[in-house]
Amino acid sequence: MRSDVHRVAVVGAGVIGNAWAAHLLAHGLDVSVTDPAPDAEERLLRDVEHALPMLARLGLETSGWRHRLTFTADLGTAVAGADFVQENGPEREDVKAELFAELDRLAPPDVVIASSSSSMLPSRLAAMCHRHPERVVVGHPFNPVYLIPLVEVVGHPGTPAAVVEAAMAYYTRVGKRPVHVHHEVPGHLANRLQAALWREAYSLVERGVATVTDLDTAISHGPGLRWALLGPLANQHLSGGDGGLAHVLEHLGPPTQTLMDDLGAPQLTPDLADALVAGVDDELDGIDMVRLAAQRDALLVDLLAAKARADALP
Repeated sequence: MRSDVHRVAVVGAGVIGNAWAAHLLAHGLDVSVTDPAPDAEERLLRDVEHALPMLARLGLETSGWRHRLTFTADLGTAVAGADFVQENGPEREDVKAELFAELDRLAPPDVVIASSSSSMLPSRLAAMCHRHPERVVVGHPFNPVYLIPLVEVVGHPGTPAAVVEAAMAYYTRVGKRPVHVHHEVPGHLANRLQAALWREAYSLVERGVATVTDLDTAISHGPGLRWALLGPLANQHLSGGDGGLAHVLEHLGPPTQTLMDDLGAPQLTPDLADALVAGVDDELDGIDMVRLAAQRDALLVDLLAAKARADALP
C-alpha cells in the first residue's frame, strides 16, 4: 500500500465528502472531488469556505486551498493520480455496488479504498470489488468531519494487516485520531456506544422517568463534560482513587451489575417517536438552530485547542 499520500480522491460531495475535502485541504493535501449532481461543485465550494475559518482557528494553514482543490463529475478523472480514495456515496446498496465496482477498476491495486459508511460492513463493500477487494476498508468519520478527530478503521476477514496499517498511518498524518475496530460489527464502535445511551434515554422517556430536557441536561452538564476529555473507562479509573478501576469494579461491581440488569429495552413505536420529537421541540423552543450549531462548533474548536495543549491526556 502507498505510504506517501499527497493526493486524495473524495467520492461524493455531500455533507461528509465536502467536510473531508475541507479537512484534507487544511492539512496540505491535493484533493479531487467527484459527484454527478449538477449543483455539486457549488455546494462543495460553499461548504469548504464555511469550514476553513474554523480550521484556521485550530492553527492549520488554509491559504492557497483553491489551487489544490479540483472538481469533476467524472469518477475516472477524480481517481487518476490519487494515492488514497475516500468514498462518501449514498447509503444504498445498489449505488454502492456500482460505485465500488468502478473504483476497483479505476484505482491502482496499491491504493486504499476507504468508505465513510456508518452502516455497511466492509466485507459487504469488499464483495462488490472483483479485482482487489483486499484493499477495501471502512474509514468512518464523525460529523463535523473537519472538527471531530475520530475515524474508525474497520477491515474485513480478507484485509491484510498492511492495508489497515496504511489507513491508520494516513489518517494519523492528516490529523485524525484513528481507532482500529478489530472485528466488523454493525455500527462499528462509537455508534454502538451512542446507541446504548440512546436506548436507555428512550426507555426513560417511555417510562416517564424524566423529560427529554432533563436527560440532555444530565449528560451535557454531567458526565458528558468529563467524556469530552477522557473516555468512560479512564474516567471510571480516576474515580477509584489510588485503587483505580480495580477498586471500582471490586466495590461497585455488584450494584453496577444490578443497574445494568435494570436497563430498558424500548421499541421505537410511533408513540415513543412522537414523544421524543415533542420533547426536543420543547427543549429547543425559541432557539435559533443555525446559531445553536454555530456555537456548538465554535466551542468544539476551543475544546480541541485546549486539549491539544494538555500533555497528560491519552
